[in-house]
Amino acid sequence: MKKLLGLVILSCIVTSSVALAESSFVVVFPRTNYQTSAEKIFFLGTAPLDGQVLINGKPVTRSQAGHFSPSLPLQLGDNLFTVRHQNQEIKIKVIRLTTQPEIPQGLAFAKDSLRPATDIARLPGELICFSAIAPSNASVSVNLANQIVVLSPQPTQAKLPNNLAALTGRNQPANQSTVGRYEGCTVVQQPSSFNYGNNIISGAITPDSGKNFDLGKPEFRLTLNGKTITQPGSGNLQILSPAQLPVVEVTADSGVARTGPGTDYSRLTPLPKGTRATVTGKEGEWLRLDYGAWINNKETQVLQGAIPPRTKIRSVGYRQLPNATEIIFPLEVPVPVSVQQGNRTFTITLHNTTAQTDIVRTDDSPLISRLDWQQVAPGQVQYTFNLKKSQQWGYKMNYEGTSLVLALRHPPVIGHRKQKPLGGIKILLDPGHGGKESGASGPTGYLEKDVNLVVSKLLRAELVKRGATVVLTREDDKDLSLAERQAIISQEEPAIALSIHHNSLPDDGDAQKTKGFSAFWYHPQAHDLSVFLHNYIVKKLNRPSYGVLWDNLALTRPAAAPSVLLELGFMSNPDEFEWIVNPEEQKKMAKTLAEGITEWFKSVK
Repeated sequence: MKKLLGLVILSCIVTSSVALAESSFVVVFPRTNYQTSAEKIFFLGTAPLDGQVLINGKPVTRSQAGHFSPSLPLQLGDNLFTVRHQNQEIKIKVIRLTTQPEIPQGLAFAKDSLRPATDIARLPGELICFSAIAPSNASVSVNLANQIVVLSPQPTQAKLPNNLAALTGRNQPANQSTVGRYEGCTVVQQPSSFNYGNNIISGAITPDSGKNFDLGKPEFRLTLNGKTITQPGSGNLQILSPAQLPVVEVTADSGVARTGPGTDYSRLTPLPKGTRATVTGKEGEWLRLDYGAWINNKETQVLQGAIPPRTKIRSVGYRQLPNATEIIFPLEVPVPVSVQQGNRTFTITLHNTTAQTDIVRTDDSPLISRLDWQQVAPGQVQYTFNLKKSQQWGYKMNYEGTSLVLALRHPPVIGHRKQKPLGGIKILLDPGHGGKESGASGPTGYLEKDVNLVVSKLLRAELVKRGATVVLTREDDKDLSLAERQAIISQEEPAIALSIHHNSLPDDGDAQKTKGFSAFWYHPQAHDLSVFLHNYIVKKLNRPSYGVLWDNLALTRPAAAPSVLLELGFMSNPDEFEWIVNPEEQKKMAKTLAEGITEWFKSVK
């Protein structure tokens, strides 16, 4: 999963061969001058079995084939390591970066510490907050449109770990010193004043009716030992006029909606192309939409002169297709939507919508038993489809003009022949990585992209034996973007989609001990499949378990079919790597996976 960047090899560079010549001594990871903020790092490599491998004079444990992956602590700054085998040695420098801000010495703000750092726009009455890093015992304030916002020193706060910490069990918050951090907020009210409170100032800035009010760039002021400096912020501040809010339309096929203004924030239900919404805030290139989600402005266009999108809805219609039931929601304007899947329910919420519904027609469907609806809040109408079976098989959603079309896929028709139990079933296999995207590396330099393809082809052969139609996203070592892989799933509409991978760890993971099979899912419709295959492989092959994880991955996000990403084992574990590259074990894995897939389809009939 993780890419191990670069190969540091003394005698030869190995990219896709499983075994090295006996004389080869290799350190695959880390490369020299590697930078990390982790407190420790694992070394991944291999050497001939004769003699010991020493790192800074201390012997390391190796597998039966001579592979190693010890974890070593890092101090802040440069860390020098000498990896030695017999009369050969490799010198590696690892640089540990601090996560604490550097407090300036003397009369200065820390570099790039002034916030907000980008242009922002807010509605009247919303908090606008400022922060800076400066020497302790200083006085810090912001001059905003001739008003003063005092920034106060902040108490110790908890620092959240990176999301990847969930993979290493080190995901507890830690206390972080906030020495030198100053923060304060203000509110611009309409029509009369800045409101007063803790670090909130009063004044008389009033946006003109019907016009946005530009506050300009804040001026930060720092006073220390009787001396004062000022420094302008880098972002302009603007108060939006509620009477003249811009309206945007989603231009991307599937607009990425998030909980906040940046890619670190969680994804929400994607917005179909054509969706319209009012912009109620801005932060850099991110727009806040009227129902609370944020979207990048590159995925939208401004509709000049458009009024805030609002719609009524009266009833819904149905279209029966051979493999799906389509539900049509007639609307006056395309509005944002949210989807939630339950055990036997599929719920869609229409935002900026008011019901005028007196009658709903529900045709007989192999999928839907009943439709319930309610106006759950002003501007929110919710439709819940009660399903006949718990397993859901995928959905698609798009706008046709102003009507939202939701397609719920029917269960696949499964053959009953014993020798061809998967007859009539289309399965998509995605061999992870490929081309320039090599994926993880094993201790010999053998690349994940190569073993993914080997196992995928073996699995295809086993599934075809059982009657399945199998589609591979790639047949050879070529570049294939994540978006292209997602598009293939959407176009092919398989019964299930499996992305085949082999795992590695973040820098501070214990590569020597961490091993096991794992399955990843995102949509609830893929949960049962991921749990079933994980348990089947762990039991039938007696493999260690790394667990079943919900994860926001590109190859678990496709909604057109239950989509699961499988990590068959850890390239970074010396012992498990030997199992991963064993041709007989690869065949056994492919055969057992095919058997597990077959049994799962039987279980959901």
